[in-house]
Amino acid sequence: MTHLKKLQITMGAIPYLWSGEKWRDFYYGIADSEHVDAVTLGEVVCSKRDHFIRPFLAEVIERLQRNGKNVAIGSLALVTMEREVIATRRLATGSLPVEANDLSALRLLVGRPHQVGPFVNVYNGATARLLARKGATRICLGPELPATSIASIIKDAPGIEFEIIAFGRLPLAISARCAHARAKHRSKDNCQFVCGEDEDGLDVDTLDGQAFLSINGVQTTSRHCQVLLGEMEMLRDIGVTHLRLSPQNCDMETVASIFAQVRDEKIDVTEGLARLRDVYSAAPYANGFLHGNAGMNWVA
Repeated sequence: MTHLKKLQITMGAIPYLWSGEKWRDFYYGIADSEHVDAVTLGEVVCSKRDHFIRPFLAEVIERLQRNGKNVAIGSLALVTMEREVIATRRLATGSLPVEANDLSALRLLVGRPHQVGPFVNVYNGATARLLARKGATRICLGPELPATSIASIIKDAPGIEFEIIAFGRLPLAISARCAHARAKHRSKDNCQFVCGEDEDGLDVDTLDGQAFLSINGVQTTSRHCQVLLGEMEMLRDIGVTHLRLSPQNCDMETVASIFAQVRDEKIDVTEGLARLRDVYSAAPYANGFLHGNAGMNWVA
């Protein structure tokens, strides 16, 4: 069959604040999807949001695993408070595989098989090899890397799986301050979870009106949605093993299906992009980083 079928499709953790019920129902749908192989759960952006999903976490994990999905729990991307330290320690000693998004989590996971998320900077093969020696089995590389750098890292670190964000707004920065709350005229300590009003992030412009970034609580993301639908063969050829879909406020089951159909050569890239735009049109598409270009650019 097609040589692209070895590429696995993973669903990343939901970065936004959704209601607990919406969060649960989203992953129930992913559990039923035949196209998603692995899933990362958990609150990775802001620990204040954790109580929204905590009541539903066990049942979501059970349903995903019952349907054959490989499940990991993502750690916070920025640990600043004692309760976050305690939560990270608890996560590192739990029964489920962990995706580390912060160096403090990596320290706790030494010697235990784990994954490395896109918030950890891995810019060369030596770093990847070091992480592998400490127990990392899969690394999701940062979104700003061009294909040449990705190929070099993978070549220099054999025996480990590598993942690339193939769909979704890109995680660019995380802060101890909350620009989202400030934009809604609130403080971080009294945010009243206003980020939940923007289920796909809050778009922001530059002072001269250029559409540039989006904010999501304490996180800054790209305004554009990365789409690597046409680059799958190239990514497979340089050694990428997993394509990550980062959840947006749309039908992500259909997004996964489109990627799988293009991967399996059931539809071509042109048709796939047309279908994808029908599913998600809230942000312009981009793939510039992978091509060594400005991240917000689209390289046909």
